[in-house]
Amino acid sequence: MSPTTSELLAASSDLLHVTAAFVAGLFVAGALIWAFWFGMRVRDRESPRPRPDEQPTLPPSGPVHEVREMREPDEVPRAAGERERLMPHELHHASTKRRKDQQRGRWDPGSSGSFGSGGLGRH
Repeated sequence: MSPTTSELLAASSDLLHVTAAFVAGLFVAGALIWAFWFGMRVRDRESPRPRPDEQPTLPPSGPVHEVREMREPDEVPRAAGERERLMPHELHHASTKRRKDQQRGRWDPGSSGSFGSGGLGRH
């Protein structure tokens, strides 16, 4: 029995699919090899990694810890005359300053809670 035309077309179609998958695989493998080669060239141009003796170390006083303090607004100073203006060096470096009294504010009986809590507030 001789093969029919449809059997020959199916066989050639399968061969075409296998060949296309093989070529695509070769392309992907080549792209990965090129990407690895390119990455190594870029890495060779970078500055060297720091040596162990160049790594950061703790300060002599030990690790730095968080500091908690109460802050209050630091008002902008007023110019001396009406026509004078403040210069940048006359302004403070921050908008808040350390509060003299470091005690935390406590809840007062009769005061409302947070904004919109429905309390009556202070009388």
